[in-house]
Amino acid sequence: MNTSMLFLVGLLLIATAFIVGRNRSISVSSSAGGVRNLNSLPSYYGALTALWCGIPSLFVLALWVIFDDYFIRQSIIQMLPTEQQQLAANDLGLLLNTIGNIAASGTNGLSSEPYILQAAARMNELNSLSQQAITGIFIVLAVAFTFVAWLQIKPKLRARTQVESAFKGALLLCASIAIFTTAGIVLSVLFESLKFFQSVPITEFLFGLEWSPQMAIRADQVGGSGAFGSIPLFAGTMLISAIAMLIAVPAGLMAAIYLSEYAAPKVRMAVKPMLEVLAGIPTVVYGFFAALTVAPFVRDTGGIIGLDVSSESALAAGLVMGVMIIPFVSSLSDDVINAVPQSLRDGSFGLGATKSETIKQVVIPAALPGIVGGVLLAVSRAIGETMIVVMAAGLAANLTANPLESVTTVTVQIVTLLVGDQEFNSPKTLSAFALGLMLFLITLVLNYVALHVVKKYREQYE
Repeated sequence: MNTSMLFLVGLLLIATAFIVGRNRSISVSSSAGGVRNLNSLPSYYGALTALWCGIPSLFVLALWVIFDDYFIRQSIIQMLPTEQQQLAANDLGLLLNTIGNIAASGTNGLSSEPYILQAAARMNELNSLSQQAITGIFIVLAVAFTFVAWLQIKPKLRARTQVESAFKGALLLCASIAIFTTAGIVLSVLFESLKFFQSVPITEFLFGLEWSPQMAIRADQVGGSGAFGSIPLFAGTMLISAIAMLIAVPAGLMAAIYLSEYAAPKVRMAVKPMLEVLAGIPTVVYGFFAALTVAPFVRDTGGIIGLDVSSESALAAGLVMGVMIIPFVSSLSDDVINAVPQSLRDGSFGLGATKSETIKQVVIPAALPGIVGGVLLAVSRAIGETMIVVMAAGLAANLTANPLESVTTVTVQIVTLLVGDQEFNSPKTLSAFALGLMLFLITLVLNYVALHVVKKYREQYE
């Protein structure tokens, strides 16, 4: 029985355990004067039995799935000839993959070496034995723990307390997964960045004005300068993001104010979904629109008034990106403005303020923390955008503040460096992790500043 089928069987056993535990609680309640004299509702006894059935068996199944392949591969390695066991890690991995392919689908011309065919046959035997073993262990554990839980069901058993504690632990585990995942990402990027800084001085990376990560393989090779100055990349990122925010923040905030304070209910119900549709359009579609429509329009318009506009410009990418992130600002700002208590508006009107004065002096300051959060989300979205920049702004790492020239961003360069067959031991590839680390630190600083802004203005209304 494969893992998927075994998981389905496990769900069926858990459902059965729930019914068994619930019925058991009802039956034991008869000797105690009825269901009302149970410490918990019958459904809690069923849930407790289901937890006893599911948690140990599923935990063992998860461990088995994680380590099963490792132990089988080690067993196959031990039966290989000595010279094959001493192969390099990459070559040994290729050999094991060949054995696995033969075990799954036959030789198909892959190899006819006797030891490989024997290893493939042995792998099939081990896989079959493993499936039989985990099937038996899984079912025995599920049934055994169900029986143990069934024996423990008594009228005074605090089933609800135990079930709620189990769910609290599950919620804590889910919250911890997010924390540990973030920590793992940061540490992995940090360690790879440290390897990069062993080859390239950190001062050159932080303050260098030229970005050309092509490294020379031979001493006489031409065209591999190996310049890793990150300032052109971050300048391009900030330039495009600034253009996008100049479009998105005013348009999104004004749209939110209109929809929440001025628009009729029918207009709001029609316009808000239309605005939010922009957030659902794939970024590659925005990229095509920027490359085929906006960029030629910007170039032709600049030519008419005598400006030299590149065919791929920061302005074109920023304009389209600004349109794309308008919903992030408008939707969140609209929800926050609607959450401002009506009593604040009524008090302002009672003092003789007009509607526009109330919005400027009362509503917007009260909603400012949420608005800042929406703007921060939009900034993060702009900094992390890749497809629009690739198609509309290009790949040239030019250090310029002119929005009419071609620039590139950090995320585009990270994708470019990691695409294709790359070895993770060269400064060229490791520089992508250094860029990611710097991008993470910049985002952290933005969050820190935003939290201070939110805290400062929120204190006025506490």
